[in-house]
Amino acid sequence: MNMPTSQDKPFAIPKPMVWEAWRQVKANKGAPGVDGQALEEFEADLRGNLYKIWNRMSSGSYFPPPVRAVEIPKAHCDGVRVLGVPTVADRIAQTVVAMYLGPLVEPRFHPDSYGYRPNKSALDAVGTCRARCWKFDWIIDLDVQKFFDTVPWELVVRAVKAVTDCRWVLLYVKRWLAAPLQRPDGTLVERDKGTPQGSAVSPVLANLFMHHAFDTWMARNYPGCPFERYADDGVVHCKSRRQAEDVLAAIAARMQEVGLRHPDKTRIVYCKDSNRRGAHEHNSFTFLGFAFRPREARGKDGGSFTGFLPAISPEALKAKSARLRELRIHRRTNLSLDDLARWLNPIVAGWMNYYGRYYRTAMDPLLQRVNTYLMRWAGNKYRRQLRAHRRFRRWWTGLLDRQPGLFAHWTWVRGYV
Repeated sequence: MNMPTSQDKPFAIPKPMVWEAWRQVKANKGAPGVDGQALEEFEADLRGNLYKIWNRMSSGSYFPPPVRAVEIPKAHCDGVRVLGVPTVADRIAQTVVAMYLGPLVEPRFHPDSYGYRPNKSALDAVGTCRARCWKFDWIIDLDVQKFFDTVPWELVVRAVKAVTDCRWVLLYVKRWLAAPLQRPDGTLVERDKGTPQGSAVSPVLANLFMHHAFDTWMARNYPGCPFERYADDGVVHCKSRRQAEDVLAAIAARMQEVGLRHPDKTRIVYCKDSNRRGAHEHNSFTFLGFAFRPREARGKDGGSFTGFLPAISPEALKAKSARLRELRIHRRTNLSLDDLARWLNPIVAGWMNYYGRYYRTAMDPLLQRVNTYLMRWAGNKYRRQLRAHRRFRRWWTGLLDRQPGLFAHWTWVRGYV
């Protein structure tokens, strides 16, 4: 990127870093911030806009605008979460800092920290949790209450200082933490704690804070209790109920010590199966959209047994069913059959690739609902030609035979007739 040069800047921020940050922001897409500027509008004067960001950041005069508050449904359960959507320019500036911090913090992080990290995913965390639930009889279902709303700024900045003394990084981290939140009605909400979820720099700040507040603390004090943590959601494995009770009490005290709310939804769960037949108040928990509980399974010899296994949670099933209703598939009669498949397949395939990784038959009710909407679509689209019930059944059966892979979910659940 050929941008004008400037001498004697207080902070030495490489221009190629700003260019690479733009590339990442563009690839991630995203909605406009409080200024209403879309990516395409920003790109219309790309050279000038990127120069402004570099110039202001390098001179110390960059001040972030408010972040736009947007409510979105939670990914794996009921309820909503508030995202803070920065402007395009602010996302680029944040990405510059995130790029600087990434190589410094990544080697330090605990291997069982899975959120927002390269080469790690939520499914990796679920798979590790599944394997450990077979080895440990008890788990602590940990959920830090409103982590992104309550994390103390002072401790976040201290965590950043532990990995770098770079003045411009510390300066802008402090400014981003203090940036107000703008509600849909235009009112500004001043904040004194928390970091807006949805910003480019929040993931690395959250991981860095939890690395010191939880990960290293657990490894130091309870090395025999492995855990999986994804952002503010985690599972701790224990050998006995007594150990789980002791560890839970210590975690609650630790959370208060680092300024986080007591995890009200945290509880102790017994991993009940064919070999563990004891009684306990709780024998199921939900982690990253998967419900872990006793389920019927098949052994290598063909016999059945009860295993403590994950499958799509009822909350996730309900949320995806609601999403299906919102899609209004049966009303998309302006689309051809092939167009409908091209539009719908990426959505359904995404659900299958994630929730179908473990105990995929639990997804059958959701996939059958997709079929129901498709049949309603066909009935609306070809109402005159297929008015007779028998004619419709023959057409639908022929479609399944001619194009069995037309819709992604038909590889798992045949479109019933």
